[in-house]
Amino acid sequence: MRVFVVGGAGYIGSHVCKTLLAAGHDVMVYDNLSTGLATNLRPESGFVLADVHDGVRLRAELDAFRADAVIHLAASKAAGESMTDPAKYAWNNISGSVELIDACLDCGVGLFLLSSSAAVYGDPVRLPIDETHPTNPANFYGFTKLEIERTLGWMSRLGKMHFAALRYFNAAGYDVDGELCGLERNPANLLPVIMETAVGIRPSMTVFGNDYPTADGTCVRDYIHVSDLASAHRLALEWIDAEKKDLTVNLGSGHGYSVLEMVKAAERIVGHGFDWSIGPRREGDPSELYACAAKAKELLGWEARHSDLETLLKTTHAAYLKNL
Repeated sequence: MRVFVVGGAGYIGSHVCKTLLAAGHDVMVYDNLSTGLATNLRPESGFVLADVHDGVRLRAELDAFRADAVIHLAASKAAGESMTDPAKYAWNNISGSVELIDACLDCGVGLFLLSSSAAVYGDPVRLPIDETHPTNPANFYGFTKLEIERTLGWMSRLGKMHFAALRYFNAAGYDVDGELCGLERNPANLLPVIMETAVGIRPSMTVFGNDYPTADGTCVRDYIHVSDLASAHRLALEWIDAEKKDLTVNLGSGHGYSVLEMVKAAERIVGHGFDWSIGPRREGDPSELYACAAKAKELLGWEARHSDLETLLKTTHAAYLKNL
């Protein structure tokens, strides 16, 4: 399959491209490198330095590559920032996605895979969260992802394309083979914040709240290794191609780790303590979030194989050490 990967130089995108290439697919990366890194690009793939809002260039490259499928990984993704700068998220996530979908329709690309998010669910009404859970985003980022899913649903209903929406929980870790180690710029997620503190990039970090109704009082989240995410992209793309159906699935490990578990395991793995402290809760943080990923296993034969705490932390530590 000829796969056009928008945002393929990014953290998740680079791992997806590696997996696609290993499976024998042809890959073209389309990325403006605003957050992606040139060092993440693989020599076996093509590369176009351009923005998804450049509709003329986008259509020209889709046609020239003769793309069979598009994987869309180009979006802003910080939930907190989406609440303070919603215009940025409306432009990058919603407008950019509509531009990309429109270009696919013009160029006859019939398969579309969306990097979506568990943020579409909002605060959980039951656990674990499966795909039938109500969608009620608690932040504007989640709203943008849900709107793109709905748009793709209409495109399919109108007979224009088939799509897969992959609802990630918390992406973490680095390439289990140690080949990809380009660090995210200005990360806001827990594991890179922990590792930046552990290796001295940050002077300290804050654990937000220790009075939640969990085993140690800190929030529990479902962390999914980026190599597991990458394999799910390949399987989902091949599934919608073979079945000529749409697919919406959760991608998670099915269990959670608390913030304190992550911090203490990191101290053990890096071999020393680091400066962290307990601070007040953040508004809108649920006590626990974790997935039911049974649908992905049933339909795709996929399950999280690298999402244990040791692998998450050790692969992240290795990536940071290579960059120091």
